[in-house]
Amino acid sequence: MALSKSLTRMFTGLVIGFTALFAIIQGGLYLMALVLAIVILASREYTEILKHKGFLPSYRIIIISSLIFAALAYFNRFDLVALAFSMCSIMAFLSVLFKGKQPYIANVATTILGFVYCGWFPLHLLFLRDLGSKPVYAGIIKQNVTAEGIGYALLLFFCVIVTDTFCYYAGCKFGKHKIAPVISPNKTIEGSIGGTIMCMIFCIAFGLAIQIPWYHCIILGLLIAGFAQIGDLCESMIKRDAGVKDSSNMLPGHGGFLDRTDSYILTIPIVHYYLYFFVVNNFMDLFRGIM
Repeated sequence: MALSKSLTRMFTGLVIGFTALFAIIQGGLYLMALVLAIVILASREYTEILKHKGFLPSYRIIIISSLIFAALAYFNRFDLVALAFSMCSIMAFLSVLFKGKQPYIANVATTILGFVYCGWFPLHLLFLRDLGSKPVYAGIIKQNVTAEGIGYALLLFFCVIVTDTFCYYAGCKFGKHKIAPVISPNKTIEGSIGGTIMCMIFCIAFGLAIQIPWYHCIILGLLIAGFAQIGDLCESMIKRDAGVKDSSNMLPGHGGFLDRTDSYILTIPIVHYYLYFFVVNNFMDLFRGIM
């Protein structure tokens, strides 16, 4: 039985991994389709988790907002982000206002949190994939002139896997001190250190191969390892507060889509903005342009 579960988990992981890898390499509509599928399914899991807490976030508003953000990400329209956030937040208030279901404040707040956490953050993968590139459009199909964004996205993809894998194995072998015993009792400081070290080693090797300066590789390794683990703990915090073990059972051996992608949700925007401000562009030049 244990062997059967392990094989099921391994097979599911391979299917998810190769699908994501294919979409990242191809970019364009393939990556858009993958990210939107994850956003839609993860948003459904999120709303179901919150119901256990007695909250009723609007799944419809979360999806509509995520689709708007996806369009902005796909066409690189950062200039419209503030407008989109304002309109989507107003829609969250209106949805709760006209539904008339308690608790009002919590329902508005969890709806806004839903489209930020399940939509806006993961959709940064589209920005990251096009970073350093000049997207051109043939109809609605986007193609990239350069391949820098592929390298950045793959760096993130593999570094998170390395972090999760070695946090688990180092924790199993050496783990003694709990890192967050109330939220996630199986996570240990020793596991965290092991995952961080291996992530940094891999990030330096991969980063140098795609011509990222060594000092940026070190910082990126720390950021990816740190926020991958923080993202995992944040999802555990939400589930723990709601009294739920897994976000769903949609992925055999892995739980739900939130369970499978939690390490990426916070890490994707952090890596995107670091690369954008400090690697692709010069932060001081951007700052001087504002002044």
